[in-house]
Amino acid sequence: MKRFSQLFQQVDATTSTNEKVRALRQYFYDEIPENAVWAIYLFLGKTRKRLITSRVLRDVFLQISDIPEWLFEDCYAHVGDSAETIALLLRHSPLESQEKVDRPLHEWMEKVIPQVKTVQSEGELRDLVVSWWASLEDTEIFVLNKVLTGAFRVGVSEKLLVKALSAEYNLPESVLAHRLMGDFEPSINFYRQLIQTDNEELAPSQPYPFFLASPLDEDRFQEEEPARWQAEWKWDGIRAQIIKRADEVFIWSRGEDLITQQFPELVEGFQLLPNGHVVDGEILCWEGDRPMNFNALQKRLGRKSVTKKLLAENPVHFIAYDLLEHNSQDIREKPLLERRNLLAELLTSLSTSLTTVSTSLSFSSFADLQELRERSRQQGAEGLVIKAKDSPYRVGRKRGYWWKYKVNPMSLDAVLIYAQAGTGKRANLFTDYTFALWHNGELVSFAKAYSGLDNDEINELDKWIRRHTIEKFGPVRSVEPIQVFEIGFEGITESKRHKSGISVRFPRILRWRKDKPVEEIDTLQTAFELLKTIEQSN
Repeated sequence: MKRFSQLFQQVDATTSTNEKVRALRQYFYDEIPENAVWAIYLFLGKTRKRLITSRVLRDVFLQISDIPEWLFEDCYAHVGDSAETIALLLRHSPLESQEKVDRPLHEWMEKVIPQVKTVQSEGELRDLVVSWWASLEDTEIFVLNKVLTGAFRVGVSEKLLVKALSAEYNLPESVLAHRLMGDFEPSINFYRQLIQTDNEELAPSQPYPFFLASPLDEDRFQEEEPARWQAEWKWDGIRAQIIKRADEVFIWSRGEDLITQQFPELVEGFQLLPNGHVVDGEILCWEGDRPMNFNALQKRLGRKSVTKKLLAENPVHFIAYDLLEHNSQDIREKPLLERRNLLAELLTSLSTSLTTVSTSLSFSSFADLQELRERSRQQGAEGLVIKAKDSPYRVGRKRGYWWKYKVNPMSLDAVLIYAQAGTGKRANLFTDYTFALWHNGELVSFAKAYSGLDNDEINELDKWIRRHTIEKFGPVRSVEPIQVFEIGFEGITESKRHKSGISVRFPRILRWRKDKPVEEIDTLQTAFELLKTIEQSN
């Protein structure tokens, strides 16, 4: 645990990619496989299961500490993270002296931490957690707390991890990225398979790394020859791979969640495919010839089983984009047009209306492309994806092959009414904002946004919030309703869960409207009129 915590400190303390890779590579060089594989598992965010809530850890700390609850809450408001707050306070209020024990990381993950599942009472849980804290240094306590709460995150992307492993073991990054896809058992055997140079047969459920489009550079793209490119509608669903191997169907989301159980009708349809095929595409809830709102799809997610009622009310459709594996052969290096021809031929064997190949849209000029984009909302899409016809299927975002060309976001002018401190490096700044619209002479909250301001604007607004706070509700501050912002979003729907009666998708700040008084912000009626317009255009 000590060595892993040191690595955590090294990668967390720098913004340099090279320094992070160097630290990771040295760790894999020094560490035994039993620990190295767990480090990979943690860095990839595979341990998302919460064993203990942050609230329970906080209560345990307050039971053994002389620090009053109000002071803990004040510290938390500055730090922005319970796990880190406890670790920092324990540094200055150490527990009863106990010999520090440096157990190996794999022992913590496989034997020590699982003891949480066996405790019979709150007292036993408290004693167990306190004994762990007493045996660790402060950084190790922080790491342990994050693992226990299922919130271990660090500034190491999968790309950096793959780069370090590639450099250390002289393996192609694309091979390692593929081997790390999906879930895996963090065992010595897996680690050896991961770093071996010989080809090894993949597990039947193993997906491929997804290829992602980059935002279009309009000036650069206007110099391209249109005949080399094709466009497709960019749908607002779940990117997924459907795999047919070993007489089984597996469905993986782009977030590496196995979502097979949520879509039994797709499983049934793809059972007709021959073994050895992997199709990349988008899952949407679909009605007639159009996609339903994303909220309908959300009702299917996160469920262990899907009822007949849910299947009927939220029917799904799979739009196939690409073919990655054909007759058990990886064909990602073949040109896009060749892969799509094989895909179209393959899907003719499926006697199901739940799957179609994405429509290929041609254009002869950049003006034609812009016109296509403007028609996106009429199709129920959020823009275009533009792909080079000769492009291979790469890993992650590789500029120059695929571009996304989204429609301009919808927007409303709203006023800031609440603010809350951020987390991590922004824990000392107010960066989480709630915005409101007018309704019958009152301000009604309609959206929260966390992004869109630059650092100078964040610092300026933070100072203003501190000077113009009206009330405090724990970490939340109510502020004078003066500052107006243009809020952009990708979609808008009716919602019974929100006081405003609407829900917006992916809200973000487009600009700070210092030129506009609060009396002139938009109304809730304007938002519903926008919703009605969108529904009519669909």
